[in-house]
Amino acid sequence: MRTLPQGLQEHLAGGATTLCHCWRLETQAGEAMGFTDHDRDLVFEDTLFEADSGFTATEIDSSLGLSVDNLEASGALSSPRLSEARLAAGDFDNAAIALWRVNWRDVSQRVLLKRGNLGEVTRGRDFFVAELRGLAHVLDQPMGRLFQNGCDAVLGDQRCGVALAALSVAAQVIACAARLTIQASGAQAFAAGYFAGGTARFLTGPNAGRPSQIKAHRVDGGTVSLDLWQALAYEPLPGDQMTLAPGCDKQLATCRDKFANVTNFRGFPHMPGDDAVMRYALRTKKSKG
Repeated sequence: MRTLPQGLQEHLAGGATTLCHCWRLETQAGEAMGFTDHDRDLVFEDTLFEADSGFTATEIDSSLGLSVDNLEASGALSSPRLSEARLAAGDFDNAAIALWRVNWRDVSQRVLLKRGNLGEVTRGRDFFVAELRGLAHVLDQPMGRLFQNGCDAVLGDQRCGVALAALSVAAQVIACAARLTIQASGAQAFAAGYFAGGTARFLTGPNAGRPSQIKAHRVDGGTVSLDLWQALAYEPLPGDQMTLAPGCDKQLATCRDKFANVTNFRGFPHMPGDDAVMRYALRTKKSKG
């Protein structure tokens, strides 16, 4: 049962109410911003809640137990801090969300309705719909080791042990097509496929500071082509600087031959597969000597 502040309880008991919703969003980079469905800006919790964001919300789906509570918020892309490009770039992925019910005449009269994280975001031309997931959704994530042939470590993390920074290569943008395929210079010495599954991190230009996952790496003469899994937030400019980190397909041979790191391989390459489980003994005729 939720306990309401005394002032808010008295306001609700009075019959005529002046209530609105306020959302506080904090990105994983620590940037905080606020939005409200009221018609003027509000300030509390050291946050400005913008009124012109066009936010609206569905009913909160809540239940007892550990089932995940969900809510959808939709809005127009009218705030300069909340743009389609930033949504597409993943700036708000898994951002922390706090939802308040507030008396806009006296913002000290408020109650926290929900905390959670930003889930799936559907974007339109000038609007978005965001799923807000309750804190219980964390309990749905797989935890612990995975028994599989491939390695379950992340390339460059503590369990892997590979010094990824030492393997990163400086490169420069020559051209880009549809924000998905980059032609680059500076990495011609590496064979095709070396950076597949790796990361391109921009150091300069409109995408500075943003990492992008590399889908495929091709070499054609002196030109390096990188296909990305997801379109860049902004069109890169010729001359933009970036660093390329190699990728890993989680296989033992790659760990041994590409990174010389087989002692830290975190998979189970010799684990019997389905063929071994289905195998059974056969009776054979005894040969005559």
